[in-house]
Amino acid sequence: MRVQRVLMQDSGAESWTVLGEDLNPVGPVEQFLAYLAAIERSPNTIKAYAHDLKDWLLYLTGGGWDWRTVTVEQLAGFISWLRLPPAARAGEVAVLPSAEAYCAPSSVQRKLSAVTAFYEFHARHGVEVAGLLVQLRPAGRPQGSYRPFLQHVAKQRPQRRRTITVKNMRRKPRVLTAEQAQAILDGCEHLRDRLLFAVMLDTGVRIGEALGLRHSDLEVAERTVTVRPRANDNRARAKGERSRTIPTSPGLMRLYADYLNREYGSLDSDYVFVNLWAEPFGRPWTYRAVYDLVQRLRVRTGSDFEPHQFRHTYATWLLRRGAGIEAVKELLGHRSISTTIDTYSHLTVEDARRTLQDAGWFTGREVRL
Repeated sequence: MRVQRVLMQDSGAESWTVLGEDLNPVGPVEQFLAYLAAIERSPNTIKAYAHDLKDWLLYLTGGGWDWRTVTVEQLAGFISWLRLPPAARAGEVAVLPSAEAYCAPSSVQRKLSAVTAFYEFHARHGVEVAGLLVQLRPAGRPQGSYRPFLQHVAKQRPQRRRTITVKNMRRKPRVLTAEQAQAILDGCEHLRDRLLFAVMLDTGVRIGEALGLRHSDLEVAERTVTVRPRANDNRARAKGERSRTIPTSPGLMRLYADYLNREYGSLDSDYVFVNLWAEPFGRPWTYRAVYDLVQRLRVRTGSDFEPHQFRHTYATWLLRRGAGIEAVKELLGHRSISTTIDTYSHLTVEDARRTLQDAGWFTGREVRL
């Protein structure tokens, strides 16, 4: 069983499917993934669902269970199965109780969400498993006799909650120090490579958003970079459905101008980041090429970094310098401010102390303590 990339015949759009041992698409999963493609979910989202549902089908196959008649107990067993390494899932090796779980809680949660969404889709076709996986609980306080004033006339919808969840210990985002960021920039042999990491550090854009940039997205005079959701030849994608414009520094625009003059030259391409020293020349840069560069820079700098750390660093530095959480949300392109708060709740007590000092909280008080 494997996950396979496919191209839609009508539009050429990218999607994904799960192939069985006979190399034919697995019907129930194919129906669900085709539905996701039809409502224009991103290919990366569909790919993640495909991998998660492949794991679910492998688990069911190993137990000899029909996907249409699973129980809550079998779903709970799926969690234990996911925490085993692949060799142990097939019974090839034994696992010591002290061994670290193979799947992190966040990965298990994502796979449970995929399975739940899969069964909710098939509930429309008479498969009743979804009723076991999701509970509808009344909105408001779950216990106690107190009720808010006029609650009896309020229109409150029941809340959907999965029957089985996994406690997820949120990891603090890894942030680069100024010395690490500088070493990575200085370790780049080409201005193109340096510009890529400089764009992510100076604007907080994701790697997919950076790789999808066109020259028209960079306004040198206004010193702005605009991220626009669009289809790109290198399959790079910008999250969300709306564009956002981010102010940049003069230094970034000078680096962009140097890159155009010294390396890009007269090349005819709309894309900012393209192949300049490897075939196919002039084609937009791909994720794989960037991660090859990251591997080389890790060796060169001694820093085990990921491209997404530049985004975390940008947001953290802004918050430490007193930027409002609402402004950071807009710059990052988060849909909800709760996402920004949850992701960047790692600022230390010393960060809070500096904020209070800058606000004059510890000096010039009208009341003596």
